[in-house]
Amino acid sequence: MAWRKTKIFLEMIKIEHTLFALPFAFMGALLGSVVSFNHLPSWGQIGWILLAMIGARSAAMGLNRVIDKVFDAKNPRTAMRAIPAGLISSKEAIIFIIISFVCLFWAAYHLSPLAMKLLPVAVFFLVFYSYTKRFTWTCHLILGMTVALAPLGGWIAVTGEFSLAALVFYVAIVFWLAGFDTIYATQDVEFDREEGLHSIPARFGIPKALLIARWFHIVTAAGLISLFFLTDLSWVYLAGVLVSYALLMYEHLIVKPTDLTKLNTAFFTMNSTLSISLFVFTLIDLVVFSG
Repeated sequence: MAWRKTKIFLEMIKIEHTLFALPFAFMGALLGSVVSFNHLPSWGQIGWILLAMIGARSAAMGLNRVIDKVFDAKNPRTAMRAIPAGLISSKEAIIFIIISFVCLFWAAYHLSPLAMKLLPVAVFFLVFYSYTKRFTWTCHLILGMTVALAPLGGWIAVTGEFSLAALVFYVAIVFWLAGFDTIYATQDVEFDREEGLHSIPARFGIPKALLIARWFHIVTAAGLISLFFLTDLSWVYLAGVLVSYALLMYEHLIVKPTDLTKLNTAFFTMNSTLSISLFVFTLIDLVVFSG
């Protein structure tokens, strides 16, 4: 019974989607530590970053499911999610959210004073995002700003300070996530319009939304290339950027305004592969080629 309930919670927060942002959180920690101190982060720091990431993402997804439960119940695509399907009560979800926030606070406390000071900002965005579809089509960018706090937080956690390179990395991830979230939102265009919800596809139509997503990902590519010039990264990292951009191009090629059948492949497979690949290339660069 306990295992079944645990599986339902893990499905509710889509734990497998952690693969989207977790590699970037570790990448931020790696880059920050090597750029600032010329050594890799400790295993203790990596562990606390992992706990912070899991806590933040679990709280965010739990909040989203509670806040959007009425819309989820109406939308055929989401009607079988745990709360509208009656598999988890709102009270159980709220308890889960509180526990997740405790994990986030505990991890931030052990990482750095600056991480603790910035925690209220992170909490605000985690709560605020779920309401943005109610009033603005820029919700995808706000989601990007929220999720990209993970790599920025990883950087700040090990350095205790901001830097231009960290902010460039943050912006690159903001537009990466906003781009693929815009693509993902194309499947809910009719429902969003009927319910008065806002998104780029609902506002501009699917063809223009896919074009906007491409421009978002061009910003991502520019940011990642800029990071090469702002740090001592070598050609290995740059090769990883080229691989990542090839994956982004493929993502856009397989999703067409008249054919959204491969949307899940673009959303799940391509983006997980992209984040893991870039992290691996960066790790190899920092471990093998950095002095």
